[in-house]
Amino acid sequence: MDWLTSMSQLNWLAILLAFVSSLVIGFIWYMPAVLGRRWMEAIGKTEEDLKKIDGGTRIWVPMIVAAALTSIVLAVLIGRLDVHGSLPAAFFALVVAVVFRAGGHVIHNGFAGKPSAVTVIDSGHDIVAMTVAGAIIGAMQ
Repeated sequence: MDWLTSMSQLNWLAILLAFVSSLVIGFIWYMPAVLGRRWMEAIGKTEEDLKKIDGGTRIWVPMIVAAALTSIVLAVLIGRLDVHGSLPAAFFALVVAVVFRAGGHVIHNGFAGKPSAVTVIDSGHDIVAMTVAGAIIGAMQ
């Protein structure tokens, strides 16, 4: 587990900024005025429906943990693969996001019968958020 030893060499400020950027991008991405209204239509919900969901920590904690782990693993991969600079790291993160995150949405949403708009909106968010996170991490190496 040699990669675990590299955890102490990570730039934790870069990881924190990448993590925060993904939360900010998500907040903006899913605002009703941006793509939120279209996303709600695609999942068959209204703002009122979403306000009634008693998710609280059941929704937010796993999302925050996943976003944090994404930033950490992205930093580990960028470091271990010796990707240097903002643009190369952004491109690397873009490829990872398209293959793993968007690919996962395509597979799971396809089998679940969800509208393609859900897949496009959610995949787009993940691609943008991970690309920006990669750029931040790469810039701060």
